[in-house]
Amino acid sequence: MSRFDPHSWCDDGQAVVVHLDLDWTVDFIAHTLTGQVSIRLREPAGGTLDLDARDLDIRDVTTTDGATIPWSMAETDPIMGGRLRLDLPDDTSGIVIRYATGANAVALGWLEPQQTAGGEHPFMFTQCQPIHARTLVPCQDTPRHRVTYTAKVTVPAPLKAVMSAAGTGSESDNDGQTTWRFDMPQAIPTYLLALAVGNLTHADLGPRSCVYAEPETVEKAAWEFAEVESMIDSAERIFGPYVWDRFDMLVMPPAFPYGGMENPRLTFLTPTLIAGDRSQVNVVAHELAHSWTGNLVTNATMNDFWLNEGFTVYAERRILEEIYGVEYANLQGVIRRNALQVHLDNFGLDSDLTKLRTDLEGIDPDEVFSLVPYEKGAQFVLLLEDAVGRKAFDTFLLDYIDTFRFQSITTEEFVVFLEEKLPGVLDRINGRHWIFDPGMPGNELPVGSARLDEIRHLATGWLDGARPDPAVASTWSTDEWQLFLQDLPRALPPDDCRWLDETFGLTAKGNYEILVEWLTVAAASAYGPALPRVREVLTDVGRMKYLKPLYGALVGNPQTADLAREIFADVADSYHPLSRGSIAGMIDKIV
Repeated sequence: MSRFDPHSWCDDGQAVVVHLDLDWTVDFIAHTLTGQVSIRLREPAGGTLDLDARDLDIRDVTTTDGATIPWSMAETDPIMGGRLRLDLPDDTSGIVIRYATGANAVALGWLEPQQTAGGEHPFMFTQCQPIHARTLVPCQDTPRHRVTYTAKVTVPAPLKAVMSAAGTGSESDNDGQTTWRFDMPQAIPTYLLALAVGNLTHADLGPRSCVYAEPETVEKAAWEFAEVESMIDSAERIFGPYVWDRFDMLVMPPAFPYGGMENPRLTFLTPTLIAGDRSQVNVVAHELAHSWTGNLVTNATMNDFWLNEGFTVYAERRILEEIYGVEYANLQGVIRRNALQVHLDNFGLDSDLTKLRTDLEGIDPDEVFSLVPYEKGAQFVLLLEDAVGRKAFDTFLLDYIDTFRFQSITTEEFVVFLEEKLPGVLDRINGRHWIFDPGMPGNELPVGSARLDEIRHLATGWLDGARPDPAVASTWSTDEWQLFLQDLPRALPPDDCRWLDETFGLTAKGNYEILVEWLTVAAASAYGPALPRVREVLTDVGRMKYLKPLYGALVGNPQTADLAREIFADVADSYHPLSRGSIAGMIDKIV
């Protein structure tokens, strides 16, 4: 057995899956998908084929012409799930597996009507990254291999199904069911399979973009993301043609655990981005940037995740710089560098998890998710650009994207390519230390400005009496407020919290980036007037970016630890399984 990916049963010596035909019926009562997948192999094969399959009810396996294929669940692993072993007859070119998903499939999020914006219809969505496609469909669930797919998805009317694929039509029957059809001609890693079903409508944003959302949300979403076509144009000027035909977006219900998920043709977005001021467009820029760095050129395994995220954070900032200017892009960089430091401190600078190229054998990637591959990765890419100059680096980027388009590569393969195209630059920036060693090397590029330095001084000098002038602070942008609040001491005396809150109305803010930064300080300070708002946010929002710091602040203060346990007990069932598991680990540590 030769396993390339530490998180997949996929064997390099076996046949390779290249196409899936999916046929599902969505059952909102049982919380399952039932149906089948027809699998096409790259070339006819016989003998053993191992697939990833976690918590699936396998009912029947045949060749495409109906011959029985013996199968067994040969092995299970706490992280990888089950190894579905098929004994293929000679010259098998296609396989049909009839099955149903498990009621607790991690990839599937099931929401009751009261958890949606409209409150009348249920909602279902998938989240397959990093290793959860195997709970949706038996497959080679490794980014090293890519598949095209078609799908038929039958759902109860009047609900609509949307996927990370082109819609090719629908038909309704007399039993109140609608079948939606899809085709994905571009090959993707399985973690980019995506499906959502709900009471959805859409608004066009441009010739190749629209936003899907519930009717109650779609108008606000269309205004918030109206500039997406200019983002696509800007990105193409830097990274080359957009090859995925459309960049549509779906605004998810609040339980969605991430800011965004870069599913090709249908990016999923948290509703917390709808701030009413277009201040959160950086998340859209990030997911769009993945169209080149991540979706087109992909990390081969989760050990190489930084190739996806480090390059995408860099690409995001290039897009933002093109549209909004250098100062705006730099401010984003400072805010994210602050957030990175929290993760570095949590791991410890000597931790192997602060390396870019990691070794996650025996480690659940969900359990060690952090900003290290994102922000340390982006700092590394910025150093490369600085070392050779932007013009030369842009030439390198275009060459990199063109060379590895629709491929999945390892860190080592990237290093070989870098040395070939930009010889000597890796050693010039101490690059191997950045990639293969823990911590932050001492040569990262400084980012700042006089305005940013002034705001940071007000925050870091708080305990010495520094205070923002209310008239000046009223002109601060969302990002500047976020930076100020990030740099404040984590716990403040009650009078200080009261002054901030009453002077600037922080507890009443509707922008979650400002609100959650403030509530994290307030919770860590056990500031009573803000705690009802903390409960409200933890009840209404499922985005892990907000859940983790708020629960962390409550858990870290003995005065509020019981409140954290109480809130989680009340609302845990409304969270996505990924969010619920992550927060449960924090709650379990309360003494």
